Amino acid sequence: MNSKSRPVTVGRTKVFPCSYLDSQQEQLLVLQEEVIDPNLFEQLLALGFRRSGSMIYKPQCPLCSACLPIRLDMDEFKLSKRQKRTLKNNQDLSWKIIDHKTAQQYELYERYVNTRHHDGPMYPATPEQYDSFATAAWIQPLFIELRLDDELVGVAVTDVLPHSLSAIYSYFAPELHSRSLGSLLILLQTQIAKMMKKQYLYLGYQIDESRKMNYKRDYRPHQILTHSGWVTEIDIKNITN
Repeated sequence: MNSKSRPVTVGRTKVFPCSYLDSQQEQLLVLQEEVIDPNLFEQLLALGFRRSGSMIYKPQCPLCSACLPIRLDMDEFKLSKRQKRTLKNNQDLSWKIIDHKTAQQYELYERYVNTRHHDGPMYPATPEQYDSFATAAWIQPLFIELRLDDELVGVAVTDVLPHSLSAIYSYFAPELHSRSLGSLLILLQTQIAKMMKKQYLYLGYQIDESRKMNYKRDYRPHQILTHSGWVTEIDIKNITN
């Protein structure tokens, strides 16, 4: 892989316990570059890589292939009845996009992680940990803020690439879980992608066996990266039948 004929270096981490599947071991391919060109990053997204902070990585686990890169094609994506209800039920919320992180955002993130993910690797939340995955030295993400009146109730951290958006992480007020704000933030990102005339919204990895990571198939039609390239749900059924 190269950008403008410049080679890049890819390393491999040691094997460590998987964050999502208790019975599995995890290993990552890691891009070892201080600066990444946005066009190269988008090419890497199309190959199944992901960003966490300034690090670009891709699972390459010794005995597991459960992490499936998933994306939405903005020309094909359709709202389900449930997603339409989510939009309707949250018409009293406002949203805006800013290009910097704030103390309010971190306060909400800390409350979200310490309430909903106290059994996971992100607990306990710290400002350093938030910065370590949300921001990067070589790209400026957007922060999509949801507000109820003047109160910040949700944030989506999103990278903007030449032809796509990449959803990095979303979090919201835990006490408003009945509003399906996590789903709302993804739906907002689809709207923003269409407004910006982007082709794809990358959603990271779908893990069917993980309760926390198996919701992304609800956004249809989606594409999954396989050994045959990016295929739709219908294509996958045709391949397996």
